[in-house]
This record gives sequence, structure tokens and C-alpha cells, in this order.
Amino acid sequence: MSYLLFMDESGHDHKSMPYEVRGGIAMSVDALWPFVSAMRQLELSAFGAILHDYGKELKGHKLLDKDRFKWAAQGSWMPDEERRKACLAFLNRGLKREPPRRHEFTAYGQACLTMVRGMFRLLDQHGAVVLASAIPRDTIKPKNFAFEDYLRKDHVFLFERYFGLLDGCDQSGLIVLDETEKTEDRRFMQRLSNYFSKTRTGMYRASRIVPVPLFVASDMSYPVQAADCVIYCINGGFRVQGMDAPVRQEVADESADWLRSLQERVILTKSGTEFMEYTIKYVPDPYASRRK
Repeated sequence: MSYLLFMDESGHDHKSMPYEVRGGIAMSVDALWPFVSAMRQLELSAFGAILHDYGKELKGHKLLDKDRFKWAAQGSWMPDEERRKACLAFLNRGLKREPPRRHEFTAYGQACLTMVRGMFRLLDQHGAVVLASAIPRDTIKPKNFAFEDYLRKDHVFLFERYFGLLDGCDQSGLIVLDETEKTEDRRFMQRLSNYFSKTRTGMYRASRIVPVPLFVASDMSYPVQAADCVIYCINGGFRVQGMDAPVRQEVADESADWLRSLQERVILTKSGTEFMEYTIKYVPDPYASRRK
């Protein structure tokens, strides 16, 4: 039984989110197809349609937008069939560039929350593990930084925890990334390659982690979309020691307990000493150790 780590990021545009977070969900290959099938059924059950057919995606910042909460709360909670019918009307009006009616806004907001709640239940049911590393949004790279072509410390910690997860169950794992043409993501891929091929620690961890990532289009991959939602929720509504930025309380209410239960403690070894660490890690300064 091998694992796949579906990865995404949040806050890297340095606009509205308090942290830069990179990570996602690790899931066994055996659980992948059952999870994908269940996510498709959940989407149909929540919206009455597949959002991709209407030019929309299951993105965290869209499903959990402040307006979605406001729309969901402007009426009583709808029965499933009524919600799906009104959602379809909402989506079809969007195609026609017509303004939706009030109850259709309500239905769409409630469908978004239904999707998020169901997604966390499915992640739990299919044995997913959340792995992520976060740094402050205002982190500044040191002047004349000499390690530009290598992974930052927060990213090293992320793969250290993935390795610990795999080592603990004697499995190997792949990395799956959102297919993109962004310049910064291409740079990340080069740093990833250098880490696994040119550093002693990276080469050792390549005994468990296949160092060549796979790419998928996020709008066609439920696991990547789930990873996007999870990382968004960590950024906006979940805090570990050292993270003191305010949370969006409605996001925390929907996700914090799930995230707490979906992270794991893994055994890591440094200088011959074993210790336990959670798979969600905060790094106050990802450049600190290399400044010395």
C-alpha cells in the first residue's frame, strides 16, 4: 500500500491571508478511488450538479468566502431536494448572466457549506492525513541569500513529516501537484529536485518519497481540490503553537476540530534521537538556520 501526497498552497500572493501555507493530504492508493467516487457523489448531492460543468471549482476561498456564509444564513436550512433545485437555478442563471433570486443565493451558500462538511467527513473516513507547513506572510528573505536553489526550512520540515508518516507504516509515497505554469511553482520544482538529488538528507528521504512529482489539473482532481480546501482552512481558521494571527471564526468553526483530528504525530530521528512531531508545523523564520 503506497501513499500519495496531494499538495497545494495558500497565501503566497501576500494579500488577504495571514500566512504562507504549503501542504495537503496524504492518502493510501487503496483509498484513492473510493474517495474520488464519494467526492463526486457528495458534489452532486450538495449542488445537484458538477461545478466544473458551470466553469466553477471546489476551491477553499470560494466555498468558504464570507458571502457564502452570509447567503447560507439568510434563510432556514433547506431540505436536500429543495436546495439542489435552487442551486441548479443559481448556476443556470449564471450561465445566462441573469441575477439569481434570494432563495437561490441561500441554496448555493448552504450547498458550499454542505460540500465542505462532507469533504472533511470523507477525508476522515478514507484515512487521509493532513500535512502542512506555515510561515508568517511578511517573512523577508535575507539579503544575498545563498541557498535560493534549495528548499526553505518549512518545506524541508513538510517532507520530513511525510517521510516520517511513510517510514512509520513501511511504505513509499508520491507527490502530486496542481498543474500550473506559474514561474514560482517552476522554481519550487527545481528546489525540490535539488533537495532530493543533491542533499544528504534529501537523498536519504528519497528512499521513501519518489522524488519526481506527478501533475494533475486541479479542476479535474478531487484530492487536489480537497487539499486546497484543507490548506485554506489551516491558513484562515487553525492555529498551532506560535501562530497568533486572528482567525476567521466561521472557518475555524467548520474546520478546526477536523484538522486537529486529521493531523498525526510521527516519529522523527535527528542525531540518533527519536522524537514525536505533528504533521502540521509552524516555522517562524524559514531562513534562520542558514543565516548562521
